[in-house]
Amino acid sequence: METITKKPTNSNLEKYGIKDANAHWNLDADTLQKITLEKGMGTETENGTLCINTGKFTGRSPQDRFLVKDDYTKDKVFWNRTNKGISSDSFNQLYNEVVNYLSNKEIYIHDGYVCAAPEYRLNVRTIAEYPWSNYFVNNMFLRLKDSEYADFSEDWLVVCASGYETPNAEALGIRQGNFSILDFTRKIALVGGSAYAGEMKKGIFSALNLILPIEKNVLPMHCSANVGEDGETAIFFGLSGTGKTTLSADPNRKLIGDDEHGWTADNTIFNFEGGCYAKVVDLTEEKEPDIFRAIRPGAMLENIVFKEGTKEVDYEDTSITQNTRVSYPIHHIDNIMQPSFAKNPKNIFFLTCDAFGVLPPISKLTPGQAAYHFISGYTAKVAGTEAGITEPVPSFSACFGEPFMPLHPTVYAEMLSKKMTEAGVNVWLVNTGWSGGPYGVGSRIKLRYTRTMITEAMKGALNDVDYEQHPVFGLHMPKYIHDVPSEILDPMNTWLQKGAYVSKAIQLAHSFHLNFDKFIDQASNEIMHGGPLIDTHQGLAHL
Repeated sequence: METITKKPTNSNLEKYGIKDANAHWNLDADTLQKITLEKGMGTETENGTLCINTGKFTGRSPQDRFLVKDDYTKDKVFWNRTNKGISSDSFNQLYNEVVNYLSNKEIYIHDGYVCAAPEYRLNVRTIAEYPWSNYFVNNMFLRLKDSEYADFSEDWLVVCASGYETPNAEALGIRQGNFSILDFTRKIALVGGSAYAGEMKKGIFSALNLILPIEKNVLPMHCSANVGEDGETAIFFGLSGTGKTTLSADPNRKLIGDDEHGWTADNTIFNFEGGCYAKVVDLTEEKEPDIFRAIRPGAMLENIVFKEGTKEVDYEDTSITQNTRVSYPIHHIDNIMQPSFAKNPKNIFFLTCDAFGVLPPISKLTPGQAAYHFISGYTAKVAGTEAGITEPVPSFSACFGEPFMPLHPTVYAEMLSKKMTEAGVNVWLVNTGWSGGPYGVGSRIKLRYTRTMITEAMKGALNDVDYEQHPVFGLHMPKYIHDVPSEILDPMNTWLQKGAYVSKAIQLAHSFHLNFDKFIDQASNEIMHGGPLIDTHQGLAHL
């Protein structure tokens, strides 16, 4: 149960505007789980893992995310449909509504921090309405030593009132009753009307994605990272379904983290988090052994369904949502780097699941190409992943994390180019998708081949092989990789009809050009020259 050592000396909640609340300070996971069960807000699996349902919202609500537009942010933020502004006055009114709502209630307070590298540490206090919301941040944020609680003082405050919806949405300039807002001046992340736990995590990490590059000269990255026995670090960028978690989980390398990292001026790669937040749809021990084994007491499952008449999770059942998830402290993974940072980044892998079967299974990028593909953040959605999708659809998310990037994508891309050049880092584009034709015609590239290609790249075995240039995308494709069939390394070789391949490649290149149009004004010549070689309006007549 709670102890006095975990209640800070400055524990007066009235400074936040919360009055007469029954506050529980820094409860441990076992106690939070017990309270959640007693209140009928959760259940347990057969092995005792806590399961909760997030209600109306089973994922983030990006249309209801706002940044306060004030003197600090107005000339820094890349204002667009993702980064929408709200006035300080509107934020202050919403904040007051939320703290009035939390007053006289039972609430749960968690003190922790983000950024594993000590010089970049940011203390975070979370005030939440639900006990399992605190369970989640206890998993996801870095945990304090017992001696640190008494004198704890937050740098940022998270206030999460999952049950509150404002009746004043229209007057306050927001879309509806729920909201997720960052105020960089008051240093508050405010969540109302949504119980989806990821809103709290992504709120703080979105804040870091502005603070670190502007104030600390640190590149924030939506990526996983691991480190080899010789101390060299590898970084894996990739959107959902590209294999980021799978490929960074390597029994021969220690995991630094699976989702959010910083890259410092002295080439340290550090984890933002103290845990992992993984999708569990179709999870099996064979496909994802680390995640499967991490689901035990101390973890928390969201929006899953049990097999009928049992407490065994049916990971194939997506009747609540496709976005079934688990959060767990990183020490639930056996082979981890402690503390969660390492130096000497040597390889970066951009992972894409190209359902068009166009991109090579691995290619080496120039600095300009690396910046271009980083800004593009390409993958493809395949049939069945979303309602109405019956054939592959290109999907772009700038910097492989557009919803969480407050600055213009070229700011992050130019930082990446500079750091990779200074550190002598190799950047690789890895297609974990289709070969021999698009989805429905070709077949997905075998995982063992992808693992071998990545391993050989990290060993330096691709430094001295011959390369050829892709005629449409300009990518440099190795001609030979040990234990990988050479015929798959150039994707055109795997198609029965070469003309059909060229046509599909032009189609995809055109999608890249159209997506990149919105970045042209702020992209350097080097970045612009990193895109497809062809003018997609003129075709390949000159090749």
